[in-house]
Amino acid sequence: MSCSRMVAAFALLVSLAHLAGADSPVPAPELLSAEYRSAVAERLAKAGDNASNLAEAIREAPPEQREAVGFLIANMPERDLKVLGKDYLLANVRYAYLAREATPWGPKIPKELFFEYVLPYASVNERRDDWRKDFYDRFIAVAKESPTPGEAVKRLNVEVFKTFNVAYHATKRPKPDQSPYESIAAGYASCTGLSILLIDACRAVGIPARLVGTPMWTNKSGNHTWVEVWDREWSFVGACEPSKLNEGWFIGQAAKADESKPEHRIYATAFKPTETHFPMVWRRDDRGVPAEDVTRRYTLRRKVTFRSPAPGEITVRHDGRIVAQDKIADAATFELPGDLSYEVQVRKDGGEALNRTVKLSAEPDQVVEIR
Repeated sequence: MSCSRMVAAFALLVSLAHLAGADSPVPAPELLSAEYRSAVAERLAKAGDNASNLAEAIREAPPEQREAVGFLIANMPERDLKVLGKDYLLANVRYAYLAREATPWGPKIPKELFFEYVLPYASVNERRDDWRKDFYDRFIAVAKESPTPGEAVKRLNVEVFKTFNVAYHATKRPKPDQSPYESIAAGYASCTGLSILLIDACRAVGIPARLVGTPMWTNKSGNHTWVEVWDREWSFVGACEPSKLNEGWFIGQAAKADESKPEHRIYATAFKPTETHFPMVWRRDDRGVPAEDVTRRYTLRRKVTFRSPAPGEITVRHDGRIVAQDKIADAATFELPGDLSYEVQVRKDGGEALNRTVKLSAEPDQVVEIR
């Protein structure tokens, strides 16, 4: 951070010192780790009359959940800064942590994926419903009974739509970008509305999930939206389309996506700001939803086996983001986009870490040695 930005951030912290009342002289951002302190101070300064409300959320959060509140405030859309209440944020975070601890696989979800793809309360620009506790109560049993997140997703993709009696309809749905309770009230939803509903159910039980879509198929037959979920790596599923992961009617179309043309690429939503935005075809001028380009996940998906001489945990990153993680005895196999570079770390059970940068080819069935 530049000197001028540090001075500005300090000034913000001082100016926010009174947000929590005269009896609390320490500014709320100071209760956070250094990673979020200045960013949250800057965001509170943009929150207007809601700043004291957000500051109280930081103060009232249990110490072990305070960082999560800070993450949400540091990265939420500006319109949410001005309206989301303290109780909404605290309940959202509390039930996300309950879900994380409720299943045997929940605590194994990487923290950064938990923060970015479980904690968030919305996917795009949909109405901000208070769905977290309701969906947790309804569906946590499904997650607890499932041996993996992937198995839970397959069950949720049936149970959610049966429970709420929501189905796809291109014209009977009131609007494309429906919130969960708007879709439940209507009984119909677009592919986007169905995806939002499934994503929120997944997040409610601790499964990282995100919205994925293309503005236009290469044959110009229209746009489409679906869901990616995390189980060792990102896999995809069509909402309200019961099937195995990485199957679906749209897989052939997705394989023809064209990364040379923005309108024919495939994008996945994010919560933290990125250099890319998710193109909302129902709101074309809105560039406020961060995204990453995942086109090659569908056009150049390749089976890759990593081999390592010692047992431990393998983490694979692309552009700093986790794309795969699992235990490794002597080998671990994932499906990753080819013709890209990855940062691979194998952390041995004894604590020593092997770090390698690997460039995958476009060939199928690749084997990479990490030594």
